[in-house]
Amino acid sequence: MASRHLARSIAMQALFEWDFNGKKPAALDDIVERNKKEFGVGLDEEYPFIDRLIKGTVDHLSKIDQVITQAAPEWPIEQITSADRAILRLGLYELLFGDHAEVPPKVAINEAIELAKSFGGESSGRFVNGVLGTVYREMGEPGKEYPKRDESAHKINDQINKTDNVKE
Repeated sequence: MASRHLARSIAMQALFEWDFNGKKPAALDDIVERNKKEFGVGLDEEYPFIDRLIKGTVDHLSKIDQVITQAAPEWPIEQITSADRAILRLGLYELLFGDHAEVPPKVAINEAIELAKSFGGESSGRFVNGVLGTVYREMGEPGKEYPKRDESAHKINDQINKTDNVKE
């Protein structure tokens, strides 16, 4: 398993456990450190990447959850399985807020799909692909012209822009 993929796996598992146990802020650091020691032996060079993924996802959690709600309206956030929710949150963080020079959007989507296939249920890969693909098309793929669903695209962009000035 490539080191970045394993790093994402560790971040996803930490986010899953944190969410599953009630999102207690004080517990997150302990969960992350335990997961690094248990699953990330020899990955010391990827620890800053894991920390950025988790911090970024948590810092943007309310915006990310709004985007999930917008992109998958038939699936209320609390009805999405814990594993799929953690994978979507991590994938959307990389897609919407991550450094695209470091991790291109298509790589972020593909990595999330692979995590869903490994940790989710039978249809998790398709579900994650559908949600992230929808967001990707609506935000506009660099160099490609997709017909956007104008109303949804504007809502997603407006939600992100409105909450950029609000400290979470």
